[in-house]
Amino acid sequence: MAIRTGQDYIQSLKGRKLTIYLFGEKVLDPVAHPMIRPSINAVAETYDLAVREEELAFPMSKISGKRVNRFLHIAESANDLVLQNKMQRKLGQLTGTCFQRCVGMDALNSLHSTTFEIDEKHHTNYHKRLLEFIKKMQEENFVIGGAMTDVKGDRSKAPSEQADPDLFVHITKRTPEGVYVTGAKAHQTGVINSHWM
Repeated sequence: MAIRTGQDYIQSLKGRKLTIYLFGEKVLDPVAHPMIRPSINAVAETYDLAVREEELAFPMSKISGKRVNRFLHIAESANDLVLQNKMQRKLGQLTGTCFQRCVGMDALNSLHSTTFEIDEKHHTNYHKRLLEFIKKMQEENFVIGGAMTDVKGDRSKAPSEQADPDLFVHITKRTPEGVYVTGAKAHQTGVINSHWM
């Protein structure tokens, strides 16, 4: 069943059997942990705002044909971007902290245009597969996290010149189903609170 409210979201995080360590100690119940729970509450507000203010945070999607959380919506106009910014400002006022869904939203929007252009140029089917993924994410109303920063290694060298190739995320295998990647990322805000990364 799709996640609708903040409480639904909090319930969706329970029982996932994640392996989490915080300051060297294993966290058995991240949902109840006093250092993690405030960030969970901030993400929960992204769901509750969509219930309270549909025009701002729950637009109609051409991909799924349904209203979706704006964090999973592909911007289709300048007005969509204005509303996205207003929603983010409102959430900042309501939570006073990072609400952890911006990188996932930006990744989906970037991939939407990038995969389209790649398919046009190379006659591939990445865009179709991305649309199927977005539709599933919209229908389930999942939180998507995103990794932002490579660990870099020797910053005077390009990724291909590093002594350890895993200091940058890179493709290790290509198949008809997609690509396989390996490598490290230094910053993953909200991965504990995400359904997908």
